[in-house]
Amino acid sequence: MVQLFEKAAKIYPRRVAGLFRNLKWAAMIVLLGIYYGAPWLRYDRGPHVPDQAILIDLTGQRGYFFGVEIWPQEVYLLVGVLILAAVGLFFATALLGRVWCGYACPQTVWTDLFVWVERFVQGDRNARKRLDDGPWTIEKVWKKALTHLIWLVIGMVTGGAWVFYFNDAPSLIDGLLHLQLPGAVLVWVGALTLSTYFMAGFARENICKFACPYARFQSAMFDRDTLIISYAHERGEPRGKHKRGDSWEGRGHCIDCDSCVVVCPMGIDIRDGLQFDCISCGLCIDACNTVMEKIMLPRGLIHYDTERNQERRAEDLRTARLPTKGRMRWIRPRTVFYAAIIALVGSLMLGAILLRSETDLTVIHNRSPQYVRLSSGDIRNNYQLKVLNKTHFDRSYEIAVEGIAPKAVEVMAAGDVPVTAVTVPANSVGEFRVQLITDRGAAARNRVTFRLIDTSTGKVAQHASYFVQP
Repeated sequence: MVQLFEKAAKIYPRRVAGLFRNLKWAAMIVLLGIYYGAPWLRYDRGPHVPDQAILIDLTGQRGYFFGVEIWPQEVYLLVGVLILAAVGLFFATALLGRVWCGYACPQTVWTDLFVWVERFVQGDRNARKRLDDGPWTIEKVWKKALTHLIWLVIGMVTGGAWVFYFNDAPSLIDGLLHLQLPGAVLVWVGALTLSTYFMAGFARENICKFACPYARFQSAMFDRDTLIISYAHERGEPRGKHKRGDSWEGRGHCIDCDSCVVVCPMGIDIRDGLQFDCISCGLCIDACNTVMEKIMLPRGLIHYDTERNQERRAEDLRTARLPTKGRMRWIRPRTVFYAAIIALVGSLMLGAILLRSETDLTVIHNRSPQYVRLSSGDIRNNYQLKVLNKTHFDRSYEIAVEGIAPKAVEVMAAGDVPVTAVTVPANSVGEFRVQLITDRGAAARNRVTFRLIDTSTGKVAQHASYFVQP
């Protein structure tokens, strides 16, 4: 019988020590510290405004990032952030391969944390395998129960930290202590708890292999100078078992110990060449270097390298030349292209933030009717004005009109209540109806410009429209 499908074997990554494992620990601690701690940072913006440094206020329809406030009208800034994130990922990939996947991807970071919990409670690789393969005993029950309980707690803290970015963190904690959380918050915390528990506790490498699209198209950003995990085939082959005292004559330095395989969180054999499963975490390098030191051979049988350097070394070996020292080509067409996009988008965003005004004015001409002929023969046009006050203080404005000489400018607030001054509260949008009345002229359509003058600072916002008459 031919077996077409086989159940994927569970991967039990073994503990390893070394430079790249330490880098992964440092990345995990820093990134988790930022994720869990950022909602508690405070930033004084003045009265009437939240003091949480990073906050997406869905109720107030605003986003805060320290001194930067993003309004719905400035969604282009969010688009710029997404472009920078995507192109930045492409740039890092072109230079360093899948360094994002190996060190900074949330799936990798939380999986590392969950594996550490599993190892702490159940033991290292062989102990975990024996526990899973053995019968259900009291030891197995309490170890499994404790592991999953800690996973759920981590998932709950993860979900709770996420909703802190959309609500005031101290207020939410107070509501949690008094069991008065909104239903939407509970739903999000529950969903993120379960998703973290499932993805980091069970799915793990399968998310990278089957769910994440980046694993499939990242090779399109590779070239011959991209830094990847490499196995020195010319040095390691032919591989075979080795005993102390045996000669290395006619054989490679790889002793086929499989240490690089059992520490890999993806369960691959890097000696088979570059694979889409590889996340470039470098743990196989640490494992191989440890073995090389034990058998008193040079480190670096598995190492970070480029395809171009590998080809050079193979050519040197074939022609019996002295080995060429490998080097990295940082400046190449694709890296220059990615860097140029990052610089351009970053400059545009910085300019938009630095040059944006404190007040925005929008004018909409009423089309039904386009104009009204008064009994006196004068012509009246109606307009809807929206004034966005981005400051943290109440503002008063004056309205001036250029392009025509109106006989009267009538301003009305909500409910068609006449007002003498345009006043808009802090951090809000004021809506007004303006009527322009003028003598009938020769032109059927005149371009007019509304100027909104801040009475306290003298700053001007303006918007062009038109005046229609017979």
